[in-house]
Parts: sequence; C-alpha cells; structure tokens
Amino acid sequence: MFTRRRPLALLAAAVCSLSLAAPAAAGTYVALGDSYTAGPAIPLPIKPWGCLKSDHNFAHLAAPRMGLDLKDPSCSGAETEDMTASQRVWPQPNPPQFDALGPDTRVVTLGIGGNDIGFSSLAQDCFSTSPYGSPCRDQYTAGGSDEISGRIAETAPKVANVIQQIKAKAPAANVHVINYPAILPDSGPGCYPQIPVADGDVAWLRDKQKELNAMLADQAAANGAGLIDWYTPSIGHDACQPPGIKWVEGPVTMNAAAPVHPNLLGMMAAADLVVDATT
Repeated sequence: MFTRRRPLALLAAAVCSLSLAAPAAAGTYVALGDSYTAGPAIPLPIKPWGCLKSDHNFAHLAAPRMGLDLKDPSCSGAETEDMTASQRVWPQPNPPQFDALGPDTRVVTLGIGGNDIGFSSLAQDCFSTSPYGSPCRDQYTAGGSDEISGRIAETAPKVANVIQQIKAKAPAANVHVINYPAILPDSGPGCYPQIPVADGDVAWLRDKQKELNAMLADQAAANGAGLIDWYTPSIGHDACQPPGIKWVEGPVTMNAAAPVHPNLLGMMAAADLVVDATT
C-alpha cells in the first residue's frame, strides 16, 4: 500500500521543489526620460556620471514597490532623439535609452519633451533683474507668433513616434507618459525675487508649461499610452513654496536638487503616482 504511493509522493515533492527553486521572472520596469526622471543632485549619484542621475529618483523609489526589476537609462539633458542614439555626456556617453527595452519589459514610464522645446534655457532666459513688464514673453512672441508654442507643436510628432517605437520594442509593456510638475504657482503672481521672473512673464511661462503638458497628454491618448499626471498634485508644491512643502527647487536651491528641478519630496510624490498607475 505505502510502496505504491511513494513514487507519486516523490514526484509531487520534486515538482514543488522545482517551482520554489525557479519562480517565473516578474519582468522589468524601464524609466525613460530626461532630468525630471533622472533626478540631478539628489543624493546619491549613480553611473553614468554625466547623466547626473540619482538612486532616489522616482523610478528607483517605485520599482521595489512594483515588484519589478528596474532599468533606468534616463539622463539629464535627454531629448526624443536620445531614445535611439547615444547621448554625448562626459566622461562616457549614455547608450540609446531604447536599449533597455525588451520582451521582458512590463512597465515603461516616459518623461520627455522639455529639452526638445528648450524649456531649461527658456526658464533661464526669462530670469529678469526687474519684476516689471514681460520681457521674456515679448522676446518669444515678437513678430506676432509664439515661438515656444511652435516648438511644442513641432515636438508632438516626435513624442508620438517615441511612444509607437516603445510599444513595438516592448509589446508586453504598459506604457505611461509622465508630465512635468508645477514650477510656478498654478494661479496668481510669482514670487520675485525668489524666482526672478517678471510679473508679466509669470502667467505666460505657466501657460507654456501647461501647453507642453497638454501636448504630452494628447500624444499619450492618441498612441495608446497612459498618462501619469504629476502636475495636478504638485499644485501648491511649486518652487515658490517653503522647504518641506515645495516639490521643485528654485534657481537657488534649498534642498539637495538641481536648480528648477524636483527635489526628493517631488520624487517621492511621483513614485506614489507611478505605483498607483501601474499596480
């Protein structure tokens, strides 16, 4: 009686042992993007050094909670073209960010577009020695057309192409575009001289950021990707707020972060949004 059952019991035990020893891989989370993904100057920096990337950016904070292995090729200064080409950063280039994609990719976040429209240089161009007037808006709308709106429109098909290529290279992945958090207050005046932008330029700059975010939302929807809205929950946490409340630093930083970039609080908030959207 016992002799007949023993082989079956041994077989069951062996199958159970194999299942425990070799669990199926959960897959990877790939974080594509620019400095708002990379997290420059938030401790601790990780390679490649020229990307100014932090081990406490939102991707590194979110991945363990998602139960996925992380591939984070994000890099400060990245544009849409750096998804498919090496980015020239010192001392070593950052490989094409799409190299991180593959059949095991389960989640992708994409934070891109700001550098394509020159948003960082725009912010610096708009710093003024006077709170009066609208010198930046006047410069970029001379001749009757809005140069930044034109750049946003030109970037839209580039973002669409990036999303389409992600879906082709990682067909099993859920793809989410993440937009940019509030730099200036969502309404009303700015906070000159803390952020040295003239009163007349505050509303225009705010509108340009909202226009960029709207373009990203449109391209996500048109190309079958989700949207992670970092902007809306960041309202009230802009760079004009005091330390401990702000998610984005001003030109003079009060927390460990690059000027006019998210700090650790901002990255923690984004990580929550990523986890909520993908699990």
